[in-house]
Amino acid sequence: MQLPASIPNWIQGREIPARSGETVEKLSPADGQRLCTLARSGAQDIDDAVASARAAHPGWASLPAPQRGNLLFAYAARMQEARDDIAAIVAAETGKSLREARGETDGAIALARFFAGEGQRLYGRTLHSGTPGKHSQTIRQPLGVGGLIVAANTPVANVAWKIFPALICGNAAVLKMTEDAPATAWMLARLSREAGLPDGVLNVVQGLGREAGGALVEHPGVDVVSFTGSTAVGRWIAETCGRRLARVSLELGGKNPLVVCDDADMDNAVRWSVLSAFSNAGQRCAAASRIIVFDAVYDEFKSRLLDATRALSIGPTDGDDLGPVINARQLENMSHAVATAAREGASILIGGDRLTDPAHANGFYMAPTVYEGAAPDAAISRQELFGPIVGLYRAADFEEALALANATEYGLTACIHTASLHRATVFTQRVRSGVVMVNAGTYGSEPHFPFGGFGQSGNGTREPGVEALDVYSELKAVHVCVNPEKA
Repeated sequence: MQLPASIPNWIQGREIPARSGETVEKLSPADGQRLCTLARSGAQDIDDAVASARAAHPGWASLPAPQRGNLLFAYAARMQEARDDIAAIVAAETGKSLREARGETDGAIALARFFAGEGQRLYGRTLHSGTPGKHSQTIRQPLGVGGLIVAANTPVANVAWKIFPALICGNAAVLKMTEDAPATAWMLARLSREAGLPDGVLNVVQGLGREAGGALVEHPGVDVVSFTGSTAVGRWIAETCGRRLARVSLELGGKNPLVVCDDADMDNAVRWSVLSAFSNAGQRCAAASRIIVFDAVYDEFKSRLLDATRALSIGPTDGDDLGPVINARQLENMSHAVATAAREGASILIGGDRLTDPAHANGFYMAPTVYEGAAPDAAISRQELFGPIVGLYRAADFEEALALANATEYGLTACIHTASLHRATVFTQRVRSGVVMVNAGTYGSEPHFPFGGFGQSGNGTREPGVEALDVYSELKAVHVCVNPEKA
């Protein structure tokens, strides 16, 4: 599908340029060429979008939840019909293959259907009071306007994770789309109108994070802010929203451990380590960036991992294993972090910098990188790099491996490879992580599973799953007192 030359905002069901008339250039990660421009929105544009959402909210909230669900089912159906066009846009904006973009689109559609179904299940509870004649229950009610801010690593999935739970609860929404994937949100906005969503229920504002995103977070008309991105930005959002007691949901970074024990199925461990570290060019908050290996199998595992890494094909086609990172700034940050680690004593076993051969030089390609020998408290061991970079760490035994796994301020995902049910079970109980896998990768969320982390990986909320409904709704306790004598 051909991208528009310029991507506008979507406010009150219409395409609207930024009030300033300014735009931002979007480059292709695959070849560095200009893809399009996008509206460079500011505070006035955010005002317009929030006003649109606030005006639409009462009507949307008054629709019975099953009727909202029916409209979201229609939305999911339009996404299904436009699947190939959505995937083509995602591939163009991110540089990932069409195959991977189709898989991501399918995941977004599945999530849309799940939350559409929740329109028939926005459960409250019936409670038994200790007072005679008092009948009590809880009901869910929307908050008002949701300010939704997403990242570009899996753009269509990230959008779906936020707009569908927000809308099914009866909120109107203002989506601030990442500047690295503007056309994905533009496409989904158009589909929402074709599906019959009332104008103003879903608004999309393009632009830069510090300008448009910052204004959305600070806006007094926004009742809940949901953000996926860096921990540093998440801290600022929490502080800003805390001043007006707006609700906040934060899904932040990770420095996720994958433990390989001495009884692991080595073929399986290597396969999942490569996928966890390098799929989507390592641009997953759930990616494995620290592989902790028992001494007894360390050399064998390292040799196999390096062989598998050398065999990876890098490019934007369906025949490739991973593509570019999202932009030049991210690529520069990754190269700098690896170079710093090398100066501080880490050994770079493979990769370590951008690819400069003719097939990759114009794009934003980071070579798949494996290092070893970094101290657990070194910067590269602590900081999320969000790229195809993974470190190897030695552990003498299970206790040392578990301690290393927990030696991080993050706590998003973790995995252990072992044949021991006992060892696996103890690990799942003691590792500080919101998601734990056994004998697989460090990622693998599904629409009905909660996702989120400990520590600096978030603020304790979970999206998606039914737990996301708690982010976007208020629980109201209702008490009706009756006099049986007047029945």
